Amino acid sequence: MGLHPQVEQSLRIRRRPPADLLDADPHALLRFVRLAMEETNEAECGPAVPLPVVADVDAGGVPCRLYAARHGAPVFVYLHGGGWTYGSVETVDRLCRRIADRSGCAVLSVGYRLAPEHVFPAALRDVETVLGFVRAEGADLGVDASRLAIGGDSAGGQLATVAARRQRDAGTPLDYQVLVYPAIDPMTAAESYDEVGGYGLDRASMRLAWETFAPDPTDRYGPDVAPLAAPDLSGMPPTLLITAEFDVLRDEGAEYADALLAAGVPVVHVRYAGVNHGFARKLAVFDAARCAADHIAVTLRAALTF
Repeated sequence: MGLHPQVEQSLRIRRRPPADLLDADPHALLRFVRLAMEETNEAECGPAVPLPVVADVDAGGVPCRLYAARHGAPVFVYLHGGGWTYGSVETVDRLCRRIADRSGCAVLSVGYRLAPEHVFPAALRDVETVLGFVRAEGADLGVDASRLAIGGDSAGGQLATVAARRQRDAGTPLDYQVLVYPAIDPMTAAESYDEVGGYGLDRASMRLAWETFAPDPTDRYGPDVAPLAAPDLSGMPPTLLITAEFDVLRDEGAEYADALLAAGVPVVHVRYAGVNHGFARKLAVFDAARCAADHIAVTLRAALTF
Protein backbone atom coordinates (compact mmCIF):
# COMPACT_ATOMS: atom_id res chain seq x y z
CA MET A 1 0.00 0.00 0.00
CA GLY A 2 3.04 2.27 0.31
CA LEU A 3 3.96 4.60 3.14
CA HIS A 4 0.95 5.90 5.06
CA PRO A 5 0.81 9.71 5.26
CA GLN A 6 0.44 9.41 9.03
CA VAL A 7 4.11 8.35 9.15
CA GLU A 8 5.26 11.73 7.86
CA GLN A 9 2.91 13.42 10.32
CA SER A 10 4.34 11.41 13.20
CA LEU A 11 7.94 12.24 12.28
CA ARG A 12 7.20 15.98 12.53
CA ILE A 13 5.90 15.87 16.11
CA ARG A 14 9.03 15.19 18.12
CA ARG A 15 11.98 17.59 18.39
CA ARG A 16 15.07 16.41 16.54
CA PRO A 17 18.53 16.97 18.01
CA PRO A 18 20.44 19.90 16.49
CA ALA A 19 23.43 19.05 14.33
CA ASP A 20 25.97 20.24 16.88
CA LEU A 21 24.51 17.89 19.51
CA LEU A 22 24.93 14.89 17.22
CA ASP A 23 28.69 15.40 17.37
CA ALA A 24 28.80 16.21 21.07
CA ASP A 25 28.83 14.10 24.21
CA PRO A 26 26.64 11.02 23.60
CA HIS A 27 25.21 11.42 27.10
CA ALA A 28 24.00 14.91 26.21
CA LEU A 29 22.36 13.49 23.09
CA LEU A 30 20.68 10.77 25.15
CA ARG A 31 19.34 13.34 27.62
CA PHE A 32 17.89 15.28 24.68
CA VAL A 33 16.22 12.18 23.21
CA ARG A 34 14.74 11.14 26.57
CA LEU A 35 13.28 14.58 27.16
CA ALA A 36 11.95 14.90 23.59
CA MET A 37 10.06 11.62 23.93
CA GLU A 38 8.53 12.59 27.27
CA GLU A 39 7.48 16.08 26.20
CA THR A 40 5.64 14.86 23.08
CA ASN A 41 3.89 12.01 24.87
CA GLU A 42 0.52 13.79 24.95
CA ALA A 43 0.64 14.77 21.27
CA GLU A 44 1.66 11.28 20.17
CA CYS A 45 -0.48 9.20 22.49
CA GLY A 46 -3.56 11.30 23.25
CA PRO A 47 -5.72 11.57 26.34
CA ALA A 48 -5.65 9.03 29.17
CA VAL A 49 -8.51 6.53 29.33
CA PRO A 50 -9.86 6.54 32.91
CA LEU A 51 -9.77 3.20 34.72
CA PRO A 52 -10.96 2.07 38.16
CA VAL A 53 -7.38 1.21 39.14
CA VAL A 54 -4.27 3.13 38.09
CA ALA A 55 -1.66 2.75 40.83
CA ASP A 56 2.10 3.10 41.06
CA VAL A 57 3.58 -0.04 42.61
CA ASP A 58 6.96 -0.88 44.12
CA ALA A 59 7.48 -4.39 42.75
CA GLY A 60 10.38 -5.64 44.82
CA GLY A 61 12.27 -2.41 44.27
CA VAL A 62 11.28 -1.98 40.62
CA PRO A 63 8.87 0.90 39.93
CA CYS A 64 5.76 -0.24 38.06
CA ARG A 65 2.27 1.00 37.28
CA LEU A 66 -0.79 -1.21 37.60
CA TYR A 67 -3.86 -0.71 35.41
CA ALA A 68 -7.01 -2.70 36.05
CA ALA A 69 -10.71 -2.51 35.31
CA ARG A 70 -11.79 -5.25 37.71
CA HIS A 71 -10.67 -7.30 40.69
CA GLY A 72 -9.09 -10.70 40.11
CA ALA A 73 -8.08 -10.08 36.51
CA PRO A 74 -5.31 -12.00 34.72
CA VAL A 75 -2.03 -10.11 34.43
CA PHE A 76 -0.15 -8.79 31.41
CA VAL A 77 3.34 -7.56 32.32
CA TYR A 78 4.36 -4.89 29.81
CA LEU A 79 7.87 -3.65 28.95
CA HIS A 80 8.25 -0.33 27.12
CA GLY A 81 10.52 0.25 24.14
CA GLY A 82 13.24 2.85 23.67
CA GLY A 83 16.42 1.01 22.74
CA TRP A 84 17.00 0.02 26.39
CA THR A 85 18.14 3.62 26.91
CA TYR A 86 15.00 5.76 26.96
CA GLY A 87 11.24 5.45 27.27
CA SER A 88 9.38 4.93 30.52
CA VAL A 89 6.14 3.88 32.14
CA GLU A 90 4.82 7.29 31.06
CA THR A 91 5.57 6.80 27.36
CA VAL A 92 3.38 3.67 27.17
CA ASP A 93 0.76 4.85 29.66
CA ARG A 94 -1.97 5.42 27.07
CA LEU A 95 -1.31 2.11 25.34
CA CYS A 96 -1.42 0.19 28.63
CA ARG A 97 -4.65 1.91 29.63
CA ARG A 98 -6.33 0.97 26.36
CA ILE A 99 -5.19 -2.65 26.59
CA ALA A 100 -6.40 -2.94 30.19
CA ASP A 101 -9.72 -1.30 29.34
CA ARG A 102 -10.45 -3.53 26.35
CA SER A 103 -8.91 -6.84 27.41
CA GLY A 104 -10.32 -7.28 30.90
CA CYS A 105 -6.75 -8.02 32.02
CA ALA A 106 -4.67 -6.08 34.50
CA VAL A 107 -1.59 -4.52 32.92
CA LEU A 108 1.56 -4.06 34.98
CA SER A 109 3.93 -1.66 33.21
CA VAL A 110 7.56 -1.99 34.28
CA GLY A 111 10.00 0.87 34.81
CA TYR A 112 13.12 -1.24 34.35
CA ARG A 113 16.58 0.28 34.66
CA LEU A 114 18.02 1.89 31.55
CA ALA A 115 21.45 1.86 29.92
CA PRO A 116 24.06 3.27 29.88
CA GLU A 117 23.59 3.90 33.59
CA HIS A 118 22.59 0.26 34.05
CA VAL A 119 23.80 -2.14 31.35
CA PHE A 120 22.89 -5.78 30.70
CA PRO A 121 21.72 -7.72 32.65
CA ALA A 122 20.16 -5.02 34.88
CA ALA A 123 16.93 -4.60 32.88
CA LEU A 124 16.42 -8.36 32.57
CA ARG A 125 16.97 -8.79 36.31
CA ASP A 126 14.32 -6.13 36.94
CA VAL A 127 11.83 -7.96 34.74
CA GLU A 128 12.45 -11.21 36.58
CA THR A 129 12.08 -9.44 39.92
CA VAL A 130 8.71 -8.11 38.80
CA LEU A 131 7.51 -11.53 37.64
CA GLY A 132 8.48 -13.03 40.99
CA PHE A 133 6.75 -10.19 42.81
CA VAL A 134 3.53 -10.65 40.86
CA ARG A 135 3.45 -14.35 41.57
CA ALA A 136 4.09 -13.80 45.28
CA GLU A 137 1.96 -10.71 45.85
CA GLY A 138 -0.77 -11.02 43.25
CA ALA A 139 -3.54 -11.52 45.79
CA ASP A 140 -2.57 -8.31 47.60
CA LEU A 141 -2.49 -6.48 44.26
CA GLY A 142 -6.00 -7.72 43.51
CA VAL A 143 -4.95 -9.70 40.43
CA ASP A 144 -4.90 -13.37 39.45
CA ALA A 145 -1.23 -14.16 38.95
CA SER A 146 -2.01 -17.75 37.97
CA ARG A 147 -2.85 -16.35 34.52
CA LEU A 148 0.22 -14.43 33.50
CA ALA A 149 1.42 -13.05 30.15
CA ILE A 150 4.30 -10.83 29.15
CA GLY A 151 4.88 -8.43 26.30
CA GLY A 152 6.66 -5.37 25.07
CA ASP A 153 7.61 -3.27 22.10
CA SER A 154 11.04 -3.03 20.45
CA ALA A 155 13.66 -3.31 23.22
CA GLY A 156 10.84 -4.27 25.55
CA GLY A 157 9.92 -7.10 23.18
CA GLN A 158 13.48 -8.42 23.42
CA LEU A 159 13.35 -8.31 27.22
CA ALA A 160 9.91 -9.94 27.22
CA THR A 161 10.82 -12.95 25.11
CA VAL A 162 14.16 -13.51 26.87
CA ALA A 163 12.34 -13.44 30.22
CA ALA A 164 9.71 -15.83 28.84
CA ARG A 165 12.40 -18.31 27.77
CA ARG A 166 14.08 -18.09 31.16
CA GLN A 167 10.74 -18.63 32.89
CA ARG A 168 10.24 -21.73 30.76
CA ASP A 169 13.66 -22.99 31.76
CA ALA A 170 12.92 -22.32 35.44
CA GLY A 171 9.77 -24.44 35.29
CA THR A 172 7.43 -21.45 35.68
CA PRO A 173 6.25 -20.93 32.09
CA LEU A 174 4.18 -17.93 31.12
CA ASP A 175 0.81 -18.32 29.44
CA TYR A 176 1.30 -15.92 26.52
CA GLN A 177 3.66 -13.36 24.99
CA VAL A 178 2.99 -10.30 22.84
CA LEU A 179 5.98 -8.99 20.90
CA VAL A 180 5.55 -5.69 19.07
CA TYR A 181 8.33 -5.14 16.50
CA PRO A 182 10.81 -6.82 18.88
CA ALA A 183 14.56 -6.21 18.65
CA ILE A 184 15.96 -9.68 17.99
CA ASP A 185 19.30 -9.48 16.19
CA PRO A 186 22.28 -7.62 17.74
CA MET A 187 24.17 -8.05 14.46
CA THR A 188 21.58 -5.90 12.59
CA ALA A 189 22.05 -8.16 9.57
CA ALA A 190 18.57 -8.15 8.04
CA GLU A 191 17.89 -6.76 4.56
CA SER A 192 15.18 -4.51 5.97
CA TYR A 193 17.90 -2.26 7.41
CA ASP A 194 18.95 -1.47 3.84
CA GLU A 195 15.40 -1.23 2.49
CA VAL A 196 13.55 0.95 5.01
CA GLY A 197 16.16 2.74 7.09
CA GLY A 198 14.80 6.27 6.72
CA TYR A 199 11.69 6.30 8.87
CA GLY A 200 12.88 7.09 12.37
CA LEU A 201 15.15 4.10 12.94
CA ASP A 202 18.23 2.89 11.09
CA ARG A 203 21.13 0.46 11.39
CA ALA A 204 23.46 2.98 13.04
CA SER A 205 21.00 3.84 15.80
CA MET A 206 20.17 0.19 16.44
CA ARG A 207 23.85 -0.78 16.61
CA LEU A 208 24.41 2.01 19.11
CA ALA A 209 21.42 0.81 21.14
CA TRP A 210 22.66 -2.79 21.24
CA GLU A 211 26.21 -1.70 22.14
CA THR A 212 24.97 0.61 24.87
CA PHE A 213 22.69 -2.06 26.33
CA ALA A 214 25.27 -4.87 26.12
CA PRO A 215 28.71 -3.24 25.90
CA ASP A 216 30.54 -6.58 26.26
CA PRO A 217 30.48 -8.01 22.70
CA THR A 218 30.49 -11.59 23.98
CA ASP A 219 27.09 -11.01 25.64
CA ARG A 220 25.57 -10.17 22.27
CA TYR A 221 26.12 -13.75 21.08
CA GLY A 222 24.25 -15.33 23.99
CA PRO A 223 20.52 -16.11 24.19
CA ASP A 224 19.89 -13.64 27.02
CA VAL A 225 20.64 -10.83 24.56
CA ALA A 226 20.03 -12.47 21.16
CA PRO A 227 16.81 -14.52 21.36
CA LEU A 228 17.58 -16.53 18.21
CA ALA A 229 20.76 -17.83 19.87
CA ALA A 230 18.65 -20.00 22.17
CA PRO A 231 19.30 -23.64 21.20
CA ASP A 232 15.68 -24.67 21.75
CA LEU A 233 12.56 -22.53 21.46
CA SER A 234 10.06 -25.33 22.04
CA GLY A 235 7.75 -24.76 24.97
CA MET A 236 7.78 -21.00 24.58
CA PRO A 237 4.43 -19.29 25.24
CA PRO A 238 1.91 -18.94 22.44
CA THR A 239 2.75 -15.68 20.72
CA LEU A 240 1.26 -12.68 19.00
CA LEU A 241 4.06 -11.00 17.04
CA ILE A 242 3.43 -7.65 15.36
CA THR A 243 5.78 -6.13 12.79
CA ALA A 244 5.58 -2.95 10.72
CA GLU A 245 6.19 -2.71 6.97
CA PHE A 246 8.50 0.33 7.11
CA ASP A 247 10.54 -0.78 10.11
CA VAL A 248 14.16 -1.91 10.03
CA LEU A 249 13.27 -4.55 12.67
CA ARG A 250 10.65 -6.04 10.36
CA ASP A 251 12.67 -8.96 8.98
CA GLU A 252 14.24 -10.11 12.25
CA GLY A 253 10.78 -10.11 13.84
CA ALA A 254 9.50 -12.28 11.01
CA GLU A 255 12.52 -14.59 11.34
CA TYR A 256 11.81 -15.01 15.05
CA ALA A 257 8.15 -15.79 14.35
CA ASP A 258 9.26 -18.46 11.88
CA ALA A 259 11.72 -19.92 14.40
CA LEU A 260 9.02 -20.15 17.05
CA LEU A 261 6.66 -21.82 14.59
CA ALA A 262 9.38 -24.29 13.58
CA ALA A 263 9.78 -25.15 17.28
CA GLY A 264 6.08 -25.96 17.54
CA VAL A 265 5.00 -22.74 19.27
CA PRO A 266 1.57 -21.38 18.26
CA VAL A 267 2.30 -17.99 16.64
CA VAL A 268 0.22 -15.34 14.96
CA HIS A 269 2.46 -12.91 13.07
CA VAL A 270 0.73 -9.79 11.78
CA ARG A 271 2.52 -7.19 9.65
CA TYR A 272 0.90 -3.75 9.75
CA ALA A 273 1.16 -2.20 6.30
CA GLY A 274 2.24 1.35 5.60
CA VAL A 275 3.55 2.17 9.08
CA ASN A 276 6.95 2.47 10.73
CA HIS A 277 8.73 1.55 13.92
CA GLY A 278 7.13 2.95 17.06
CA PHE A 279 3.63 3.33 15.65
CA ALA A 280 1.83 1.17 18.20
CA ARG A 281 2.02 3.53 21.19
CA LYS A 282 1.07 6.62 19.13
CA LEU A 283 -2.67 6.28 19.53
CA ALA A 284 -3.31 9.94 18.68
CA VAL A 285 -1.43 9.76 15.38
CA PHE A 286 -1.96 6.31 13.82
CA ASP A 287 -5.24 4.61 13.05
CA ALA A 288 -3.15 1.43 12.99
CA ALA A 289 -2.07 2.03 16.59
CA ARG A 290 -5.62 1.83 17.85
CA CYS A 291 -6.17 -1.30 15.78
CA ALA A 292 -2.99 -2.88 17.17
CA ALA A 293 -3.89 -2.05 20.77
CA ASP A 294 -7.33 -3.60 20.33
CA HIS A 295 -5.81 -6.60 18.55
CA ILE A 296 -3.51 -7.13 21.55
CA ALA A 297 -6.43 -6.68 23.93
CA VAL A 298 -8.76 -9.18 22.28
CA THR A 299 -5.92 -11.70 21.94
CA LEU A 300 -5.10 -11.43 25.64
CA ARG A 301 -8.76 -11.77 26.52
CA ALA A 302 -8.95 -15.01 24.55
CA ALA A 303 -5.62 -16.32 25.87
CA LEU A 304 -6.03 -15.53 29.58
CA THR A 305 -9.74 -15.64 30.28
CA PHE A 306 -10.07 -19.30 31.15
